[in-house]
Amino acid sequence: MANAPTHNDHFERHRAAVLIPTYNNAGTLGAVLSEALTYTSHVIVVNDGATDETLAVLEQYPHLQLVSYSPNRGKGAALRRGFSYALQQGYHYVITMDADGQHFATDLPAMVQQIEEQPEALIIGARNLQQENMPGKNTTANKISNFWFWVTTGLKGPDTQSGYRLYPLLRMGKMNFFCTKYEFEIEVLVRSAWKGIKVNWTPVKVYYPPPEERVSHFRPFRDFVRISILNTVLVLVTFLYIKPRDFIRFLLKKENWKRMWKEEVLKAEESNVRKAASIGFGVFMAIMPIWGAQLLVAILVSIKLKLNKALVLLSAHISTPPFTPFIMFAGFYTGRIWMGQTAKDLVFKDGITFRTFRDNMLQFIVGSVTLAVLAGIAAWLLSWMLLGMFRKEKKNG
Repeated sequence: MANAPTHNDHFERHRAAVLIPTYNNAGTLGAVLSEALTYTSHVIVVNDGATDETLAVLEQYPHLQLVSYSPNRGKGAALRRGFSYALQQGYHYVITMDADGQHFATDLPAMVQQIEEQPEALIIGARNLQQENMPGKNTTANKISNFWFWVTTGLKGPDTQSGYRLYPLLRMGKMNFFCTKYEFEIEVLVRSAWKGIKVNWTPVKVYYPPPEERVSHFRPFRDFVRISILNTVLVLVTFLYIKPRDFIRFLLKKENWKRMWKEEVLKAEESNVRKAASIGFGVFMAIMPIWGAQLLVAILVSIKLKLNKALVLLSAHISTPPFTPFIMFAGFYTGRIWMGQTAKDLVFKDGITFRTFRDNMLQFIVGSVTLAVLAGIAAWLLSWMLLGMFRKEKKNG
């Protein structure tokens, strides 16, 4: 009878390795390495410019694959260097573990199992955030991170800050990252989701030592500022590029039109008035001059008013490229109705001064609001009439 495959066999079959970035974790690194090596010989350590006894600890494990450099560059830089090294060595997946002893190697088999079940997914080890010694600030920060991840990707998850992850390196391809510190783990999640990589979670255990025993290199002020700046950039990119891109891709697929017609437009339990109101409100929000926040506001208000969110978002996309310049032009000239003798024919025709900028901007804003109201009402009336022609609604709808 053949021997049962070992955990190491599974790592080799999937071309997977454990990747451990470390910086001044000499007190815990040895135990982490010993435990990981009981499951696989494919362990990569990235020594991110450690200045303590890390090198002495690493010398006790001569069969490790080691990437070492100096000076310290941050966790993000260490992970990026580890990804590149792993690809060069022929690995298709890496499972990242922290070197501070918080993660348990006993969860490695479950992480490898995810490769068989979801071979192209990025898997995050979801921690129990209510357990003993879990810092309260970590729980709060994780909730904030989860929220911004939802805003930028539309995906909801329990733990976006966990460093215990399975990365599908081949599926990620040659992505060029920018962050080098802790915020990298946010960037890689969001941009992987933008690339179409499925992001999923699996439960893992975590150990948090008492406060007096913890070693953390997180710098609250600096790293919080960096994370805040990154989230701001990601949100802007989401609403200025990713959402319009995804919407155009959606429209190019015939099956999406059929599904949307059946599931949203013909949905029997929703009245024609509510559907028409959803379309009219979406058109209204698309023209309102609140650049970069139109879709976000549209979503929040549609939830509050219990409108059909799919129809709101669909109609709100009339302001995306290539239609944006025409809508802005129409809004500017609609403003002539209110400006009287100060109305402008061409933007900045008298030169670029504070006064001309103010006058043109006022005309544009007033005109855009007027156009938004008129277009929203027109879209509501037209939609209501068309829906009455093409669908039957329940009498109690």
